[in-house]
Amino acid sequence: MAAFRTLDDADVNGKRVLVRVDLNVPMQDGKVSDATRVERVKPTITELADKGARIILLAHFGRPKGAPDAQYSLKPIAEAAAGIFGRPVAFVEDCIGDKAEASANAIQGGDILLFENTRFHKGEEKNDPNFAKALAKSGDIFVNDAFSAAHRAHASTEGLAHLLPAYAGRTMQAELDALEKGLGSPEKPVVAIVGGAKVSTKIDLLQNLVTRVDALVIGGGMANTFLAAQGVDVGKSLCEHDLADTAKTILAAAEKAGCAIVLPTDAVVAREFKANAANEVVSVDAVPGDAMILDVGPDTVKAVNQWIDKAKTLVWNGPLGAFEIAPFDKATVAAAQHAAERTKAGDLVSIAGGGDTVSALNHAGVEEAFTYVSTAGGAFLEWMEGKDLPGVQVLKQA
Repeated sequence: MAAFRTLDDADVNGKRVLVRVDLNVPMQDGKVSDATRVERVKPTITELADKGARIILLAHFGRPKGAPDAQYSLKPIAEAAAGIFGRPVAFVEDCIGDKAEASANAIQGGDILLFENTRFHKGEEKNDPNFAKALAKSGDIFVNDAFSAAHRAHASTEGLAHLLPAYAGRTMQAELDALEKGLGSPEKPVVAIVGGAKVSTKIDLLQNLVTRVDALVIGGGMANTFLAAQGVDVGKSLCEHDLADTAKTILAAAEKAGCAIVLPTDAVVAREFKANAANEVVSVDAVPGDAMILDVGPDTVKAVNQWIDKAKTLVWNGPLGAFEIAPFDKATVAAAQHAAERTKAGDLVSIAGGGDTVSALNHAGVEEAFTYVSTAGGAFLEWMEGKDLPGVQVLKQA
């Protein structure tokens, strides 16, 4: 993988630095309810401020469809960001135009401005060169610290990098370093765990992984589609029967590539999908016709953990069962805790990402123990699919 320009390469003292950040955070009653994404960019903001940069933050929030919409204003987030950064964050009611430029010109080294939602302009998502030029008028340098938006070729993620000297922020750098360890040039053997509800949302991912990893563990509802493709009766379980041929193609590709496919051999089944529903453990070839698979069973967990023991690198996307409701969280929790122990012992590099995955690792109490946990849902998935991310490609050194 090509090297990336980072803050180590930038002289920011006295410069107006446009920093693309991810402030697309959950809100409740007008307040930020989960500030994880704001906390993630703090190292970059602190370093730039300490080095005397004049900082202008660019971000999107929600889907305002290219026009100003009060419910998607970034103004309430400025207050939360100031609390986390430990520095005042002034808010500017637009991201382009005379007022934005004047505000950017007026600030001193170490000051922070937050410009209004870039998606209030149609040119943002269209990556309109004129909109990118209008943004660039407020900056001397561009720093992208929003990996989670790097799979979008938008004006504030990709367009700006062609107009100003462009660098990866520390959060972006950490993400890229972690991903390189995960699949770019990983220490082998590499094991991937992929779960979630549907094969249809992860076809590209599975097709890429079977050529890159030594073993692929398939769990969640998507495992049922693979079992059914092999002639197993999965009862009333969630299953995409119409994707049987796709599942067979992926299995054949794995065999050709020498990638072991690990499917459930036993399962926890229940007649209703609710917390603490009556359940039993059965072999996957003995699922009652009126029951559904809601988690993998203890024998499968043992097999998964044995693969984790063999692995030097683990990449994880998606839970093994319906982890949101007890007791169908047991397998995900057990495997996550085992991976965390191996990581803490220094025997495993563990990289995880995707919304459900982050929630599942939090639920298991192990998020801090993994080598790296990405909060970038779509971008993380596209990276695992082997796709080039526009917001990353423009930061590569020639």
